[in-house]
Amino acid sequence: MGIKYAAYLMTGSVALFSDALESIVNLVTAVAALIAIRISMQPPDRGHPFGHHKAEYFAAVLEGALIIVAALLIFHEAYQAFLSPRTLDQPMAGILVSGVATAINAAWATLLIRRGRAWKSPALEGDGHHLFTDVITSVGVLIGLGLVVLTGWSILDPLMATAVAINILYMGYKLTVQSMSQLMDHAASPEIEARIKDAIRANGDGALQAHDIRTRTAGPLTFIEFHLVVPGEMSVQAAHDICDRIEDAIEKELINTDVIIHVEPDDKAEHKGAVDL
Repeated sequence: MGIKYAAYLMTGSVALFSDALESIVNLVTAVAALIAIRISMQPPDRGHPFGHHKAEYFAAVLEGALIIVAALLIFHEAYQAFLSPRTLDQPMAGILVSGVATAINAAWATLLIRRGRAWKSPALEGDGHHLFTDVITSVGVLIGLGLVVLTGWSILDPLMATAVAINILYMGYKLTVQSMSQLMDHAASPEIEARIKDAIRANGDGALQAHDIRTRTAGPLTFIEFHLVVPGEMSVQAAHDICDRIEDAIEKELINTDVIIHVEPDDKAEHKGAVDL
């Protein structure tokens, strides 16, 4: 953030101002993500028996909102520059200084995305994607400033700032929509649901079928619920053993899962959308 702002002060470039402003948003949202991750790590309590995992999605929504605000501020500065074109000071020095910050951000964004995926942390991965967007826009800004130096066309500076604003506005919208979807109990991916069904089929010996399989995700945790149909004369102990076997198999197949199974007699079997065992 400091390096990019220094580059803006050196040149007076609106495009570099837009880049620096996005870095300020990066800092604020990274702090929000850190707080959200700490909250989400707290164990379940009486008031939150399913845990605090969704706290990370609130951080991602906040990040999306702040990105949109930053885009609007950049639009304003770009518009002012269109009305009153500015001559850039020390453009080559500004390009070199901003290039250093961009290289640092590229390395850091890659680390955040990899760790976020490995730990199934939406806040961490969202922060990494936001930072990587910053890298892409920074490269575009540097190319634009290079063209200003080569051609002398000062109008390219606010044009590049406008392009940056449009790009981060789209990213902010996309991030906010994705986070809101997760807050509304978005289902697990089709690939995850297929693995769940395979685990049920492979370990459901003695049962007749599983139906009404439902999933939802909250941070790194996947909640799984379904009905397991068993013969009506089967003992409670035998049905319980089957449930334990299926639960253990799912938890080995997928880390961070919470499985709830509702046992039903054979007259509750369904013919549509069921997994036959």
